[in-house]
Amino acid sequence: MMPVKPLSLNHAVLLTLALAALDQLSKIAIVFWAGYATHQTQTILPFLDFTLIWNYGISYGLFAEGGAAGRVFLIVVSLLAIGFFTYLMRGAEHFRLSLAYALICGGALGNLIDRLWHGAVVDFISLHAAGYYWYVFNLADIWISFAVVILLYDALRPS
Repeated sequence: MMPVKPLSLNHAVLLTLALAALDQLSKIAIVFWAGYATHQTQTILPFLDFTLIWNYGISYGLFAEGGAAGRVFLIVVSLLAIGFFTYLMRGAEHFRLSLAYALICGGALGNLIDRLWHGAVVDFISLHAAGYYWYVFNLADIWISFAVVILLYDALRPS
């Protein structure tokens, strides 16, 4: 089967912006419209809570102790990642790769906006089952995680 044609750069950038906007709308809804306080938890489903967390680091709160220098470092890394994956969008060989690059850029942009606006990333989705809790995350993290799955699938599948 022939791979599906990649997204054009314009469409990939539009998808990136739409994903970042959806991420930001979800965070605005939690922080401003719903008015969650930090660490306030609202049960949504038996396995899903919304809990507002301000993440000053990256996944799992890593590098959160970096202070202002750490924040600037993470902003620079985000900008470099967005630039790098936007560059890769231009030469994507097929749809899966262009989608993965747009997902990474959309997630990175969503979290970058948080760092610039709030000084920390807004996390609020908390999954749990049988007393075990996953780390608290946001839609941008979902976009990036999904992109990693696509990239791994693409790298590991037979030609």
